[in-house]
Amino acid sequence: MTFLLETIKLGLTSLRLHMLRSILTALGIILGVASVIVMSSLGEGAKRAAMDQIEQLGARNIIVRSQKPPETAVQQGGNQRSFVSRFGLTRQELENIRANFPNVERIVPLKSIGGQILRNEKRITSQAWGTTPELLAAINLTVARGRYLSQADMEGREMVCVIGDSVAEQMFPLQDPIGETLRIDQKVFTVVGVLKRVGIAGGSGANLVGRDLNLDIHVPLNTARETFGDAVFRRQSGSFQAEEVQINEVILTSVSRDAVLSDADRLRRVLEVRRAGLTDVGMFVPYELLESARKQAITYQMVFGSIAGIALLVGGIGIMNIMLASVTERTREIGIRRALGATRKNILSQFLVETGVLSTAGGVIGVGIGVGLSLLVGWAVAKLPNMPFLGGMVQQGTSLPTQVTLWSILVSFGVAVLTGLVFGIYPARKAAAQDPIVALRHD
Repeated sequence: MTFLLETIKLGLTSLRLHMLRSILTALGIILGVASVIVMSSLGEGAKRAAMDQIEQLGARNIIVRSQKPPETAVQQGGNQRSFVSRFGLTRQELENIRANFPNVERIVPLKSIGGQILRNEKRITSQAWGTTPELLAAINLTVARGRYLSQADMEGREMVCVIGDSVAEQMFPLQDPIGETLRIDQKVFTVVGVLKRVGIAGGSGANLVGRDLNLDIHVPLNTARETFGDAVFRRQSGSFQAEEVQINEVILTSVSRDAVLSDADRLRRVLEVRRAGLTDVGMFVPYELLESARKQAITYQMVFGSIAGIALLVGGIGIMNIMLASVTERTREIGIRRALGATRKNILSQFLVETGVLSTAGGVIGVGIGVGLSLLVGWAVAKLPNMPFLGGMVQQGTSLPTQVTLWSILVSFGVAVLTGLVFGIYPARKAAAQDPIVALRHD
């Protein structure tokens, strides 16, 4: 134990006598460790954000959506003629799905209604949906104020609605929307609830949903059918279009994630019995996207890890180069120590201690810098839209999520120490192999 302590003391003394050189030698390890942590935190943050967006839709959900078939309106004389297109899921097919899937957790229909949402002089394109109270749990929505639709609203065909956070901001900027009214086309609805903002306005989640959920308005399904019928009119310049769709979406929630893929295959077969090829119906399974996001994240982490590993390799080469120069510089010192009785093992141990201290200290500092930068990046990017000069170039709500992981800290620190020791072995062996007589005669 005394020998070990004395060896460590000698190694630390040698490093302290050449402080600047020691810091520069450890710099490669410091930057390598920091880069591993920062890159892994960026990759993990992006993975978590994508998965959270997909999870928002429900990892056990299967979404069947009515979609316009390939045929389009006929062009005549440069003017688009008016038409009514009928496509998509029917109420009979909804009942057929319910009959074939009695054991699933829930089956929630959605029906698009209206062309515009109006309040006083304000108007936005309609994203109003007739649905059932089960939708709240199906896509993990939360009520921020008021309440959600109830079974009593369904049975009584009440003229009530629950609005998304963005609708509340646009239509009721300076007042509480609960109890106020708005119009869907010319039908007046009373607001009974406001949904909490959800974070899938962009990215994978929005691509799957096809819209910003914060602009949604939910009304009872029975009210929607009785008040608006099945036709939805969309006016465009010089023409109008009418789409007659009985059910726009059906969300089926499986009892477990293990059952999702088998339920999706069975549902596809049930639908294809009535409509070969599913030309006017699309099926989306968030679980498949979730698995794809996980595989993609693993690929990114491997790429990021490889890049950061190169930085650690460069740091190790730097340690070896400096230690080789140190061996040449300290040849006479090695000769004196050998002449006074130090063995080759003693010399080897001293140089290994020096490289071990350099790599360990570099690893610790690198971990601190890497964690700090990871936290700083996430905070700074969120502040960019409010900064004086950069605010105009960065969109509001821009974020760069980061997630520091324990494995990245442990792996980067372990590799840093190992790299320093591996690259320090050759200089240490070279120092220990010095002939004491030749070393003493070295100038």
